[in-house]
Amino acid sequence: MLELDECRGGTEASDALVLFGVTGNLARKKIFPALYALAKRGVLDVPVVGVAASQWNSAQLRQRAKDSIAKSGGIDDQPALSQLLSRLHYVSGDYNDPETFQALKKVLGDARRPAYYLAIPTALFATVIKGIAAAGLADHARVILEKPFGRDLASARALNRVARSVFPENSIFRIDHYLAKEAIMNILYFRFANSFLEPIWNRNYVASIQITLSENFGIEDRGAFYETTGCLRDVVQNHLFQIVALLAMEPPTYREFGAVHDATATVLKAMRPLKAEDLLRGQYAGYRKEPGVAKQSDVETFCALRLFIDSWRWEGVPWYLRSGKYLAETIAEVIVQLKPPPQRLFADAAPLSGSANYLRFRLSPNSAVALAARVKRAGQEFIGDQHELYLLDERPGEEGPYERLLGDAMVGKGALFTREDSVEAAWAVVAPVLKDHQRVISYSRHSWGPKQADALIKADGHWHNPIHGQA
Repeated sequence: MLELDECRGGTEASDALVLFGVTGNLARKKIFPALYALAKRGVLDVPVVGVAASQWNSAQLRQRAKDSIAKSGGIDDQPALSQLLSRLHYVSGDYNDPETFQALKKVLGDARRPAYYLAIPTALFATVIKGIAAAGLADHARVILEKPFGRDLASARALNRVARSVFPENSIFRIDHYLAKEAIMNILYFRFANSFLEPIWNRNYVASIQITLSENFGIEDRGAFYETTGCLRDVVQNHLFQIVALLAMEPPTYREFGAVHDATATVLKAMRPLKAEDLLRGQYAGYRKEPGVAKQSDVETFCALRLFIDSWRWEGVPWYLRSGKYLAETIAEVIVQLKPPPQRLFADAAPLSGSANYLRFRLSPNSAVALAARVKRAGQEFIGDQHELYLLDERPGEEGPYERLLGDAMVGKGALFTREDSVEAAWAVVAPVLKDHQRVISYSRHSWGPKQADALIKADGHWHNPIHGQA
């Protein structure tokens, strides 16, 4: 079977977890609830040390963790919560100050195999990694890096050099939490566990593929962060490209997850670099009034793009990707649009009537796979309707992505993390349009983005707007 336990950085589990940026939004919204879930499963049995510049103490950190957990889903296991809180410790300090890392060393005590999670801005990665090394804290350790990994190809390469100067590649875990979602993992399983799909999974039968990842809320209180990032960096070159890679990859050549990494990296390297005409950038109305945002900001909160993969399987097949803030729904979905039958036998099956079959992957908020097929209506006339054959739904009790990724990184499982060559290949695709692009186009909140995005896809139909609540 496909081996998911690809161990990295040795086979011994980490004996401490250090969270840089522990007072930030990511820790509050995602990391503390994930740690609580691990504690409930009885697998979090190491000290957890938070590091940040805020003048807090350990008691304040524990209160923040408790509040975060209560708000995210409630507290239903008091012993597990108490165990987690008892393991939390806090170090306050400047990442540029060597004394911060000496204080961390003291708190770590006898720990010899810590895992460092850098939930901080990319610009601080190199500073923290060098600080860890200078304090003698890098031996036998692992480092977990939150996305986006760099701001462009040059910075990603520079960051890789810094990381590899301190940690071996198999001890570097680059997080893209989308890879750990159950629905994303199901794409890989669905493709290669079923024999019926392979004969049609190519340019001869697939007309186009659409991926939508939308949110019905804005940047909230992350204006300063978003001004340095934008939608293209924040979502497209990591989340969406990883989904594309899983959909487009060739069958793995051997039954270990390293073969999956090889195959997805090959797809990313085959992606045609984007041109300005392939990209449309939008900005929701009122973005420039958000705290921390420049009054004349040209940062995009919406991206729509047309992508091509120069491979034998996908030559000429357009991939349409879009993502944004303040869109109509919070939802993620893939539509694989198949070509119509080669001969038009029935009047209601015209190519332009939207009657061609498609395969739909619902990725969030619920998980589903469906196949659209036409079925004849009762009666003598050959008229039918398109219906979906529902294939799969999510199951209760699934691990959350951060729970899964933190647990995997702590024991050295690298299957669901991105590799250095994949990160750099993704940046190479977007590199031409990071600076060479048109200005943003304003769009109304709770719409599907600028109307001009329709022109990108017009030659192949129209955008499929997912419906919340639909299976």
